[in-house]
Amino acid sequence: MPDPDIDPPPPDDLRHALVAWWTALPSNFRGGLIYLIAAVQFCCMIVLIKLAGERLHVTEILFFRQMVMMLLVLPAIIRGWPESIHTARPDLQGIRIFLAFFGMTFGFGAFIHLPLAEATVIGFSKTFFTTILAIFLLGEVVRLPRWTALIAGFVGVMIIVWPEEDVGVDFWQLVALGSAIAVSGVMIVIRILSQIDRPVTILTYQALGVGILMIPPTLYFWITPTAEEWMLLIAIGVISASAQYTNIFAFRAGEASLLAPLEYTRLIILTAFGWWIFSEWPEPRVWVGASIIITAALFMMYRERIAGRKKKPDTAG
Repeated sequence: MPDPDIDPPPPDDLRHALVAWWTALPSNFRGGLIYLIAAVQFCCMIVLIKLAGERLHVTEILFFRQMVMMLLVLPAIIRGWPESIHTARPDLQGIRIFLAFFGMTFGFGAFIHLPLAEATVIGFSKTFFTTILAIFLLGEVVRLPRWTALIAGFVGVMIIVWPEEDVGVDFWQLVALGSAIAVSGVMIVIRILSQIDRPVTILTYQALGVGILMIPPTLYFWITPTAEEWMLLIAIGVISASAQYTNIFAFRAGEASLLAPLEYTRLIILTAFGWWIFSEWPEPRVWVGASIIITAALFMMYRERIAGRKKKPDTAG
């Protein structure tokens, strides 16, 4: 008979105890922990892309990343065929594919050529561009507090990208801004498509469309990868897919409005990776701009959460 004070518990008992402990945690806490795991995976993917980008062109890297992603979603596409390619708005699907192509190419190109922290902070400006596009394209109403946060956020961006004396405008900073604009456009289009198309349809067009667009520039800039680079490319695809699936599980467990601010932990993680692997450290202007951008974005999230609560019907009584 096992002595509980000496012998370890059987594997089944330990597994059941861990499951019971995990399910007893508050759902938002569980979602937050899973989201942080996804954030670490995403940051690891960025580091691998920067390493691969020392010799390979960004489109070649993203082509293989897209191929791995497509192989992983292929079973879902096949199960839903041909309904998986039936869309009520092929024009919007096409726009989304082009925006995603430029958003990914510009965004990952910026990570390769800029310090990780700097590219990350500029990418955060997508929150403000999304709000601006929502005003003009979706007719959303923005009141004075959010306008104030928008202006403050763009001031933070300008502090980072403002040209220094005798240096001029940094091309890759503009590329990072272009990526933020394209990504915000993707988010707006997805808001519309999610109301009329099935998720598998949106996923199918994303996987196939962006993969096809990556082929011409990949062939043009082709450099045969070394054995080490092949390993990097495979790891990028696998980690990227794992990060996306982990992200989905996080939002299933927790509320989106509470998880969204955790995105800014990526700045801390990537700053640490940049210092450790690439000997990078952000300039003071990056920290100042980041503080303004993150504060403004968190305020906007808070206002949206308050507005969402007011829109819910009062079921009491």
